[in-house]
Amino acid sequence: MKPNQLTIYNSLSRNKELFRPIHEGRVGMYVCGPTVYGDGHLGHARPAITFDILYRYLTHLGYKVRYVRNITDVGHLEHDADEGEDKIAKKARIEQLEPMEVVQHYLNRYHKAMEALNVLPPSIEPHASGHVIEQIEYIKKILDSGYAYESNGSVYFDVPKYNRDHHYGKLSGRNIDELLSATRSLDGQQEKHNAADFALWKKASPEHIMRWPSPWSDGFPGWHLECSTMGEKYLGECFDIHGGGMDLRFPHHECEIAQSVAHNGHDSVRYWMHNNMITINGQKMGKSLGNFITLDEFFAGSHPLLSQAYSPMTIRFFILQAHYRGTVDFSNEALRSAEKALQRMTEGYRRLQTLKPSGESTVDVDGLKAKCYEAMDDDLNTPVLLAHLFDACSIVNRINDGHDKATSKDLDALKMLFDTFLIEILGLRLEGAGSETGAADMKPYEEAVDLLLEMRAQAKAKKDWATSDLIRDRLAAIGFDVKDTKNGFEWSLK
Repeated sequence: MKPNQLTIYNSLSRNKELFRPIHEGRVGMYVCGPTVYGDGHLGHARPAITFDILYRYLTHLGYKVRYVRNITDVGHLEHDADEGEDKIAKKARIEQLEPMEVVQHYLNRYHKAMEALNVLPPSIEPHASGHVIEQIEYIKKILDSGYAYESNGSVYFDVPKYNRDHHYGKLSGRNIDELLSATRSLDGQQEKHNAADFALWKKASPEHIMRWPSPWSDGFPGWHLECSTMGEKYLGECFDIHGGGMDLRFPHHECEIAQSVAHNGHDSVRYWMHNNMITINGQKMGKSLGNFITLDEFFAGSHPLLSQAYSPMTIRFFILQAHYRGTVDFSNEALRSAEKALQRMTEGYRRLQTLKPSGESTVDVDGLKAKCYEAMDDDLNTPVLLAHLFDACSIVNRINDGHDKATSKDLDALKMLFDTFLIEILGLRLEGAGSETGAADMKPYEEAVDLLLEMRAQAKAKKDWATSDLIRDRLAAIGFDVKDTKNGFEWSLK
């Protein structure tokens, strides 16, 4: 195992902290997954890619990682509070389907999109609906602790009582008194002792489809409860990392902390991590605002706001260009820039495979490797890591142009650098760039381009300028840059 120098920003302490797992060599990580009532969009891609990078890097460092990412298929009401209709049940009613039909349809599509983005599947993907028994038992224990109460068949968490003994709001920085005074009166909240209290169990109305028997009523668990319950079931009372989008800090994750403390008498999570939002025109991209673009629309270029289709790897690269704690603002210009940058990276990797070693060296690959690890150890600083990998591309180009020299050992180290950081850790597929995944499929394609350029070289030798120019211009028209060199020619994708 590589000596661990990884620091991560802990949202709870609001500081970067050296990562130290509870159990040596093992990491337990829980990340909030999607509520599956519609197609995945760019906002879903960001946490998936962020924590995929963390999962990959921890695994690379030698840790055995149990990565749990839940599926919310019940209990998430329309307004992220204790009001409105269940999001999945509403979709089922509108489309005249069974709720689990809706869940399965959109879950299949979510998995397909994640696979396209090269997001690794988690170790465990539990469903809220499959853990209702555990959630009922969890509620019983919170009731026994005195931090919850039953009201008209529903069970609510007593936030002010909990806050007197502990600190409700320590993750989000919310003040409970301000929260109580600012919380508006909502339909159904007359059941609550306090407006800030949240549901652990909701009694189902007569028309509510998704319901289970419980000691209190036929109903369903609260949205916040599922993560506390499933996190503990699969990772234990204490685990290392809990991740999710910044929009989940309050109320979802704040409620999780309160539930866990009320249930166990102590905090469950050592490090809280949150990725920032995707914005469009400065506004959060999301279903609730109706300004989202689905991942399939990105891949097909079928949304009115898109000027073209963007490949899954372009989307992944676009997200990795920003630090996970910074905002990413969508624009076609930014995506096209990401597309071109990825092409440059791909071309550098392809060119690396063709370099011939020298007997001496003028490059420092080891120093570059150390910088790549420093970037990842600094709270997963992917934009800095990409900058170092572009430096590696520059080295490749200088060697190719004869301005630098590299031994066989240097070239192997450069290949290892790209394979480790670009492909293994950043998870970028470089089809056609000489990578294991794409080289075999793309070899005929590369040989065809080489053949055309050899024919062009023969035409030039015969002073057949018309044929030479025709080949060059036609290749340029379909997206190839052709460069004449002292050794013949080279080509790259534009």
